[in-house]
Parts: sequence; structure tokens; C-alpha cells
Amino acid sequence: MNGYYRLMAAFLLGGITVPGFAPFYFYPLPLVTLTLLALLWRRSKTAIQAAVTGFAFGMGLFGAGVTWLYVSLHDFGHMEPALAVLALIVLCAYLSLFPALAGWVAALRWFRASWAWPGMVAALWALMEWLRGTLFTGFPWLTLGYSQAPDSPLAGFAPVAGVYGVSLLLMLSAAWLACWLEKRKKYRFGLYLAGVWVMGFGLQQVHWTEPEGEPVTVSLLQGNIPQNKKWEPEHLAATMRTYVRLVQESPSRLIVTPEISFPLYYDQAPRDYLQLLAEHARSRQGDVLVGLVERTLADDGYYNTMFSFGSSPEQSYRKYHLVPFGEYIPLKAVFGWVIDVLHIPLSDFSRGKLDQPPLDLAGQRVAINICYEDVFGEEIIMKLPQASLLVNVSNDAWFGHSIGPRQHLQISQMRALETGRYMLRATNTGVTAIINEQGKVLQQLEMFTTAGLHSTAQGFSGATPYVRLGNSLVFGLIGLLLLTGGGAAFSGRYKTL
Repeated sequence: MNGYYRLMAAFLLGGITVPGFAPFYFYPLPLVTLTLLALLWRRSKTAIQAAVTGFAFGMGLFGAGVTWLYVSLHDFGHMEPALAVLALIVLCAYLSLFPALAGWVAALRWFRASWAWPGMVAALWALMEWLRGTLFTGFPWLTLGYSQAPDSPLAGFAPVAGVYGVSLLLMLSAAWLACWLEKRKKYRFGLYLAGVWVMGFGLQQVHWTEPEGEPVTVSLLQGNIPQNKKWEPEHLAATMRTYVRLVQESPSRLIVTPEISFPLYYDQAPRDYLQLLAEHARSRQGDVLVGLVERTLADDGYYNTMFSFGSSPEQSYRKYHLVPFGEYIPLKAVFGWVIDVLHIPLSDFSRGKLDQPPLDLAGQRVAINICYEDVFGEEIIMKLPQASLLVNVSNDAWFGHSIGPRQHLQISQMRALETGRYMLRATNTGVTAIINEQGKVLQQLEMFTTAGLHSTAQGFSGATPYVRLGNSLVFGLIGLLLLTGGGAAFSGRYKTL
């Protein structure tokens, strides 16, 4: 295969991987596309050729998978179309550097012939995904492990090793399959593959956590406020009327509104309005969570905050992990001009503390994460095992009718799997949903409707291995595979694949 056709094939393989994620959930597809990518790497003449192949795969994957960012930048950020496309291309190119680096190392001749090559390439892939999700505050969207939630047998490993562990095993399966196809008589690769997937299915039958107490009634409110009107002062009264109606129609003990339910500073919110919400919650012996902007006069900062009102003492949670260029401007002296280009309201929030405890609400210990925060599983588990419920509040109206909100839902499903906890999602336009401890969506509201999702949620106690160990287990496995692969390659035993 000449260079042009190789790059086109890799690019198409990356794009075809996207239906493996939500809203399609076709989880076998990434195994196929990664297998073909591994074959392209193995047949690369040089490490540079493999790196370019990995880069092309990444451009296809991210180019097709994060197109919803264009909606945020252009439709709501009012960025010029050409500039929005350029920004998206630059981001995809940066993200594609990580699979490029994995391909470059995996195709070095010392490693490619080693019997330990499948483990090497799997470890490299997982390491690159972790780096992508960490550097410069991280962008772990489309981590391949998410594609396996919640139904794939590999999802059984999520409570043990987290999403990066699932990614590692997915790429390991693909590398074994590639070697099996390349070396048709090496049946051991097929046996390894079957063994891991059967083990994953067995782990899906394990209950790592246990129900605690009686289920609590919950109401998750979806205001469906158009993003292009949300920050208009003349639309504020209508927004407040919508939410007071939804709250008063809620029969539940725990009522949750989305992120920044209405665009007001907490100190500017009418006291009688907040009191009305609190009185309704108290009449149900419960509490209501309301999203507001919190302003601190001492340091002239402001926070994306969830406040509780009702039977319990008033509590709050400040968002910790902010979105670069959306909620804060990194290196403001260099990139401050972005504020004028994007026209995003309140685009320079202050950061809350990382170690905020769960809130005691409606008889539950509620760990709140706001919007993008649930992409970082290693931060979510910092509130566990104390928390009995997880709550994500979001405003995915920024992504319009794209696949972005559905992908975000699948990320929440992975967090439920990792922690063995229910995840309750209250969003402005969707997807508002109740996810159980096995990552299954029990109920959800239709997107772009104004409604409340009224049901029950079960609190859980206990800890999964991932809650106890975090990413240390997958780091240990990555280190072991890299050391084994390197040792096998440089000891002269690499011709035994």
C-alpha cells in the first residue's frame, strides 16, 4: 500500500471508529478499526511512516468525533466560520499527536518483532490517552475505553482499572487480533483474546458495592433554555418562572436543577424566590440544588457553584476543573484576546478546591460534579467511598443538536461503572437521565423539552477497586508491559513472535 492510500485508510479508520461511541454504542467497531490500525503499524516500513499513520487515524477520529465544538465556537461563541474551522483543525492536530507517538514507538524494529509487541502497543496507547487527558488540564474526550460502556464485556474491567484500563485491554485485544491475522498459525493470540473478554464478562457479574438504605425520590429538571437567549436580561424572568414551576411540580426529596440554572450572581438572586424553592423542598423533607454564579468581593473572583436549599443546612459546591478558553483563559497575558473573539459570558471563572466533601442532602451524601468535570474519573473518586450518590449538572446546549451531549452521557455511564454508584444528570437541554451503578440508563428525558424527570435513586456504599486504587493499577500494568516488551526486544529474543 503506497503512502497516500495508507494515510487515507488510516484517516477513514479513525472516522469509522466514532459510531463505536454514543449515540450509536456499536462497541465491537473500535476493536475492528484498532486491529486494522495495528496491522498498518506492523507493515510500516519506518517508524516515521507509522507515526504519520497514527496521526491520520487521530485526525479521522477527532475530526469526526468532536465536530460539536464547531457549534460552540461558531453558533454560540460567534467565531467567524473560517476561524472556527481552523481552531477545530488545530485542536484535532494536537490531539492526533498522541496516537502518532504511540505508532512511532510501536513500529521501531526492535519492538515490532518482539513476542511482547501486543502488550507494548497496548501500554503505549493507554499511556498516550492518559497524557492527552492530563496535559494542559487535559482533553480526554473520545478515550477509546468509553466506547465499551456499558454493554461490552470489557466494561467489566471499568470498576477495577477505570477507563484507561479498558482502553489498554481494548488495544491489547486489537493487537492480539492483528498478530493472529498476520501469523495465522499463532492460535495463542486468539485464546488470549477470548480469555480477556470472557474474564470481562465474569467481572460484569460482580457487585462491588451494596445498596445503602431506602431509595430516595429524585427530580431532575430540564429547563430547555435556548443558549442564545439564556444570558439576555429580558429572558431572565421567563427562565426563573420555568424553574419555579418545575420545582413546585416536583414530588421528590432531592430536586436538582442544571448548571447555572439562571444567570444571576448568588448575592443578586431575589431572597423571596430562593425561599420559595427552599420551602417547597422542606415540604418534601428534602433539598433542592440550584446552579448560580457565586461572586466573592474579597478577591473579585466568581465561581460556577451549586447551592442547596431546604431541610438540610445550606451547602455549596464550587466547580474545580474548568474548561480552557470556555471558563478560564490560560496564560491570559498571551491568550487574553480570545475573550473578545469568542464572546462567551463569564469566561474567566475562579477555581474551587479539589477536596470538597460530598453534600448531606435528602438523607444522602451527594458528590456533585459540574459539566466537564465528570470526564476526569480520577477526580470523581476523591469524594468516595463517602458519597452515596453522584450528581452531574450540565449545560450541553452549547453543543446544539450534535452528538456531543450523547457522548457526554456515555462518559457519565463510565463514571457510574467505575464507582458502583448511581449517576443523576440534570441538564439544560439534555441528556437528563438516571444511570444505575452498572452504567445502564434507567430513565431519560427527551432532549430539548421542558420537563422534570421524577423517579427514585438508590444510594450505595462500599468501594470498587478503582475507587481504592485509582489509576495506579493501570499505571502498574503499563509499566510492566513496557518493561517486559523492552526487555524482550533488547535481550535478543524478539524473533519469537
